[in-house]
Amino acid sequence: MPYDPSAYPPFAVTVDLVVLTVRKHALCALAVRRGEPPFQGQWALPGGFVLPDEDLGEAAARELAEETGLQVEEPGGHSAHLEQLATYGDPGRDPRMRVVSVAHLVLAPDLPAPVSGGDAKTARWTPVERLLAPEEGRGEAAHSTTGRLAFDHDRILADGVERARSKIEYSSLAAAFCPPEFTVGELRRVYEAVWGVALDPRNFHRKVTGTPGFLVPTGGTTTRQGGRPAQLFRAGGATVLNPPMLRPEV
Repeated sequence: MPYDPSAYPPFAVTVDLVVLTVRKHALCALAVRRGEPPFQGQWALPGGFVLPDEDLGEAAARELAEETGLQVEEPGGHSAHLEQLATYGDPGRDPRMRVVSVAHLVLAPDLPAPVSGGDAKTARWTPVERLLAPEEGRGEAAHSTTGRLAFDHDRILADGVERARSKIEYSSLAAAFCPPEFTVGELRRVYEAVWGVALDPRNFHRKVTGTPGFLVPTGGTTTRQGGRPAQLFRAGGATVLNPPMLRPEV
């Protein structure tokens, strides 16, 4: 039988972005207040529809640039790590029509205040603990359209945060939250912010400097943290940490 496209219901594809950064020693996510229906006036993750002539990675990079002005892996400046997170296709997740979302996770150094664009009225960095906390009168934060964020963005954000928390255990991605040159103390504060725990400074220093390929000394020092000059490092070539940096039991 010949293929008949009209025999199948149409649906749209979107990309949603879990953009995480560390600001003021807290793990923060980019949230936008929707300027159009559905969920007008409600906070949501940035994202949008995939255009007919672009693939998923291009759509995610375009939305990232439009919402934050950040380019993926920008040479010689601020850059972001972008990876595909998961696909969300519940038939009722979008009241407009059947929409499948391919979510992406973005990790970046301390970013400036975002400029809202597209259908967003306002864009802001918000601590993930505040976004994922249950609202009064609603019990546990719902992974549906009844949560703090529009659509099923509560679930997508929670999945993205857990991905980030687990990936910095066994990969060098924690450095993606740091500037090109950073101190061990600055890296430790990234781990503390992402994991939500306090770490012993001496034990942490011993672990990260003793992990092959994780950090490379630059030969410079800085006093931007106050106190005595601290040694500067850059990310090494290792992508997998052996041994891994395991999360402390909370």
